[in-house]
Amino acid sequence: MTDIDKPCIRRCCLSKEDICLGCFRSFDDMCKWNKASVEEKLQMLDVAEQRKRDYRQKDTSSKR
Repeated sequence: MTDIDKPCIRRCCLSKEDICLGCFRSFDDMCKWNKASVEEKLQMLDVAEQRKRDYRQKDTSSKR
């Protein structure tokens, strides 16, 4: 299996929970990325995607 590129979009801004509001990885995930296996990276990306959905849903509901 080939490696996975970083999902960084160069809009790094950490939340108070140390979550990047650009790619939604945790600071810990970012630090571990280069040494992580493909499976670990896929898991990090799945969790980041869920964080992004939760953040957007929360942001949308707070504007109502």
